[in-house]
Amino acid sequence: MKFYNLKENDEQVSFAGAVKQGLGKNQGLFFPENIPSFSNIDELLALPLVERSVKILYPFVNEDLTEAKLTKIVTAAFNFPAQLQPINENRSILELFHGPTLAFKDFGGRFMANCLQAFSKDKKITILTATSGDTGAAVAHAFHGIENIRVVIMYPKGKISLLQEKMFTTLGGNIETIAIDGSFDDCQALVKQAFDDRELAEQIGLNSANSINISRLLAQICYYFEAVAQLSRQKGHSKLQDIVFSVPSGNFGNLTAGLFAKAMGLPIKRFIAATNANDTVPRYLATGEWSPNDTVATMSNAMDVSNPNNWPRVEHMLKSGIVDKDCVTSFSIDEEQTQSTMLQLAKLGYITEPHAAVAYKALQYSAKDDEFGVFLGTAHPAKFKDVVESTLGQPIGLPKELADCASESILSVDMAADFAQLREFLLANNG
Repeated sequence: MKFYNLKENDEQVSFAGAVKQGLGKNQGLFFPENIPSFSNIDELLALPLVERSVKILYPFVNEDLTEAKLTKIVTAAFNFPAQLQPINENRSILELFHGPTLAFKDFGGRFMANCLQAFSKDKKITILTATSGDTGAAVAHAFHGIENIRVVIMYPKGKISLLQEKMFTTLGGNIETIAIDGSFDDCQALVKQAFDDRELAEQIGLNSANSINISRLLAQICYYFEAVAQLSRQKGHSKLQDIVFSVPSGNFGNLTAGLFAKAMGLPIKRFIAATNANDTVPRYLATGEWSPNDTVATMSNAMDVSNPNNWPRVEHMLKSGIVDKDCVTSFSIDEEQTQSTMLQLAKLGYITEPHAAVAYKALQYSAKDDEFGVFLGTAHPAKFKDVVESTLGQPIGLPKELADCASESILSVDMAADFAQLREFLLANNG
């Protein structure tokens, strides 16, 4: 299968090309020439996660990977579960934080790392990526120690939780981290500038591991299938056509993957894109005007994004009819609502963190009584220990993954949101 540039349609590459290149010309996102549709959904749902994921992903990658090679990659990448936990009779959370960095991005990060390692053929690569929290850790741990791959991660200084920061800034080796004096959107803008600098890109073998990379998105399709598979096995749940997913949304890669799953035949009725105060998309869907505001810092910091990179893919799917344009609604949830929802869930016996709380609140606003609502738990509550403890008024323990890095020193360098400085850094350390 070929993947084409949404901005420059004549640019078409294979899956391997899209993974290695990251972004297309004019900062265009790659998109598959067609989305495979499965008629044997019940048979797929009966399979284990890895075996099902291979069948889902193979049509996208068969030009570059044999089924045996893909199986090896998926087995190595998806070696942890996605767990569906009931909240009440009609609501469940899909826990996506059981991987090594306790966040949903472990699925995409590990899949991309294994693919890129298979495709690199010993050519030196520099991965430049921006993170609003969880991407950094997922990418850093997925690529740590891989020969010939240098990883440079930028993040907004002082605007992610300390434990999030520690998970990717303490590794060293081939993982370099930069604390940018600015917002996540500033970090994303620097990544785009680097890709536009063709001389720089070629000299350092530039790639990106943000959710703009198609491999990240394809991997995330698989846990939507896993959620529906678990629901289909639960006694008494027969109305699979009435499933509504509420997706905590920042850069909108997670929602994009869900729309892919729906287009492939997975019985999902609709999606709720849940945002925090950074409400560009809810306002756009209401007014038709795309007008990003300055990014606002919130307790759900991984969603502090005003100009989401993946929105062009979502809009293409909605406008081209790949999915029904009415299958996405969006709500903005404020800080007070987020905190009250965390308390409400705690009273129901479930401890969660701000991002999932935003998704649950949006689900409450939108889901009807005859719809089964699933909201995504994208990170372990302990990654936001301070805000969870202050909100709930009770201590929570640290899992081993966080305890191991909590006392380590941060190795980041500080930098202004200035491309000239970034360029100098990338070239100076390109050994």
